[in-house]
Amino acid sequence: MVKHTTDEDIDLLAELGVDTAPPPQVKRTPREERIIAGFEEIERFVTEQGRLPQHGEDRDIFERIYAVRLDRLRNSEECRALLEPLDSRGILNADTDFNLPPETDLDDEALLTSLGVEATPGNDITQLTHVRSRSVAGGKSRQEIKAAEEIAQRTPCQDFKQFKPIFKKVQQDLETGARETLKYRDDATVNQGDFFILDGQKLIVADLGEPFISDYGRPDRRLRVIYDNGTESNLLLRSLQRALNKDKTSRRITNPDFSSLPLFAQTEAEDDITTGYIYVLRSKSDDPFIVQNYELVHKIGVTVGDVKKRIANAKKDPTYLLAEVEIVATFKLANINPKKLEALLHKFFDNVRLDMELRDRFGIPVQPREWFLVPLEAIEEVIAKIKAGTIDQFRYDPETASLTRS
Repeated sequence: MVKHTTDEDIDLLAELGVDTAPPPQVKRTPREERIIAGFEEIERFVTEQGRLPQHGEDRDIFERIYAVRLDRLRNSEECRALLEPLDSRGILNADTDFNLPPETDLDDEALLTSLGVEATPGNDITQLTHVRSRSVAGGKSRQEIKAAEEIAQRTPCQDFKQFKPIFKKVQQDLETGARETLKYRDDATVNQGDFFILDGQKLIVADLGEPFISDYGRPDRRLRVIYDNGTESNLLLRSLQRALNKDKTSRRITNPDFSSLPLFAQTEAEDDITTGYIYVLRSKSDDPFIVQNYELVHKIGVTVGDVKKRIANAKKDPTYLLAEVEIVATFKLANINPKKLEALLHKFFDNVRLDMELRDRFGIPVQPREWFLVPLEAIEEVIAKIKAGTIDQFRYDPETASLTRS
């Protein structure tokens, strides 16, 4: 029977002095994500083999790649600064005689059980396919290692209260026919807010990290995935796609037809479900153009999570112009696909999209696409027209900075 982290569990942890607030979502650059993803592959090798990867022509090709990669990570001050806080095993500083230390604390499975969360083993998210299998260290079966990897990737979702009613509503929609399930197709698109069934569990893609190019030259990005048993993981996009492809019973849960339902909640009905927030931001960048047009330059975005957490690391993220931001307006959404609404807003203001190129701290050029040169009043008016269902009758005139009839 699947268990959930209950409100009583969270209250008890709080009484014991355990901080149950969700950790801030760290926004990383594409380069940082690529470095971390490469290091995680080395960590998985160490978990399987119980030793560091080594050089040598008699070694598996992947082991030799990991050995070269580890040498480069160790010799880079930038990589060390990024990875050392994540290196719980001390791999970066271990010598060639490195062996896994004995575990003295509760393992992840025992910890989850103590919190009332049942880990579901068997979801092989990271296993490479069509590759010669490696020998298994310590006499453990491949199934045991797969289960251990999956447990290690999932942690209790501290803000599950926010997602629990969403899963409940999705189940109701499935039962009434408002939603249906479709077979997942190879490498199908994965968007923020998408629902899937994987190994019998419903999951939602709650957040998408910035895209980056992996060591194999393929685009990837980090996801925040929430499961209906109260756990979460920060999978890579391609890892989730591989898992969905491998599970012959995996399904995509469709979005319901919201055409007859309200976009924005004024008074919430019992069966209304909050599906996200529109947020409008201003940048605190010291760029001369942005300073001069502070009250006109706005970022328009949509999120299914908490807006403040979304912008917690704005000054490190090119998406937010590498500067702190100010929240100037938020709009709660009910019963609506947030990504489709975001696309509609961006398309409406496309003729005043800010054309600006920044260079991140590694010198990589970035062009943020969600910033617009438009007054807040015009944004609020557009949202009102969308709510009224009359937006198709208007267009935005940049000369007058207002809406005019088409």
